[in-house]
Order: sequence, then structure tokens, then C-alpha cells
Amino acid sequence: MDRILRGIMKYRCCKKEQMVKQFVKVRDNPMPKAVFFTCIDSRMIPTRFTQTNVGDMFVVRNAGNVIPHSQHFLDELTTNEPAAMELGCVVNDIRHIVVCGHSDCKAINLLYQLQDSEFASQDNRRISPLRAWLCTHALNSLEKFQQLAATDYSKPLIFQAETPMRKFVAYIDPENKFTLEDKLSQINTLQQLQNIASYGFLKKRLETHQLHIHALWFDIYTGEIYCFSRGAKRFVVVDEDNFDKLLDEVEKYYS
Repeated sequence: MDRILRGIMKYRCCKKEQMVKQFVKVRDNPMPKAVFFTCIDSRMIPTRFTQTNVGDMFVVRNAGNVIPHSQHFLDELTTNEPAAMELGCVVNDIRHIVVCGHSDCKAINLLYQLQDSEFASQDNRRISPLRAWLCTHALNSLEKFQQLAATDYSKPLIFQAETPMRKFVAYIDPENKFTLEDKLSQINTLQQLQNIASYGFLKKRLETHQLHIHALWFDIYTGEIYCFSRGAKRFVVVDEDNFDKLLDEVEKYYS
């Protein structure tokens, strides 16, 4: 708490006046461009690595950057994630949802361990909200990972895109650069796109290209940001060599 209070004093001294001006500027006409889902990990600072500012994005964070599939709700959609999508995409007409996973994700490392039936037992879930959260809402990612493992991590996976009739192919870490847990993290990030498309209140927007879904992945220890390319069928590093190609793809697939 000492660090937080000192940070507030530094903000008052160095940042407050500038930020208030930005708040005033967007007060009457905010135009956020994306709803950005990411993990609560303290190393993930999305406004910094996307260089976005006040009023640019709605940022939603939870353990493992998970958006629960709508099938988990029998009647009412009662969690934060669908509420955030409604507020962003329906109320504020935001046209892009971004899901950003990352390397060395502690929630995903735990999800990997949940392959052990004793570790994932009901008794253990009762004493661990994190295990219960992942067992309830992220097992579809683990199942996809096990499909990949059965092919010696070499065959592509197929994910649903904006509608049940639209699908995309994904090769996960074809260069074998990352750990098994990081491969699972990339799969989990892509699985959330399928989960987003399960919500009926977004159906028409997705079908008519008024709403677009994207996946990013942050490699914490190199600082590189990867964007999933449907054309390349893999996560591609966002750098000087790939930027123009990724931008062209965004205009092709998402315009």
C-alpha cells in the first residue's frame, strides 16, 4: 500500500493535470475503439504495450483472460465478461473485441496441471476458487490442447470464428519455441474468440461484420507482441517486417 500511495502523490505532481485535460476532452464524445480482454497478471500493462490513452479502450481483466461460453448460463448472463461486451459493443457500439493472452501465465500453468484428476477433484475445487473458475470455464481450452498433444504438437487446430459456419485453422507454435504451458496459453486465447461468438446478443453484429474479434499474445520475457493471422494460420510477431501484412489482413478480413 505504501507503493500505491507514493504513486498517487507522484501522479498528483506529474500526471494529474495532463490526464484531467484528456478526461475533459473525451467526456462528451468518448469514442473507444476496442474492448480488450486480458489477464490480471501484474506484468500485463496493455495500455503501455499498445500505446493507447484515455478513452481508447475498455479493458477487462480476469485470471487467464477467459470469457465464459454462454452455455454455462441457464437463464441470465451473470458474470462480468458478457456484461462488459454488452456495455462496450451494444451500448457504445465498439466494433472490435481483442483477447490478449501471455507467456508464463500463472492461471494457465494451473490449468495445465488440472489434467491430473486428483488435482482437479471436486474437493480441491471447493477450496480453490481459481481451480473452480478454470474447471468451469477453461476446460474447452485444455481439451483443444490435448487434441494438439495427440498429434505430437504438429497438426493444426480448427476454431469457430464469428459464426458456426466460419472457422479458422491455427498452427500452434510451429517453430516449437515455447513451453507446453505457453502453447496452452495460445490455444486458450484463440478459444475465447469462439466463446465470444456464442453470445446471442452479439450474433447479428458478428454475422454482418459490424463486430470483429482478434487475438494477441504477449511474450513477457522478450517483450514481443504476437497477433493471430488468419492468413498465416498462426500467431505472427508484430514487427517492422510483418506490420504492413497484418494491417492489410485486418482491412481484408475485418472491414
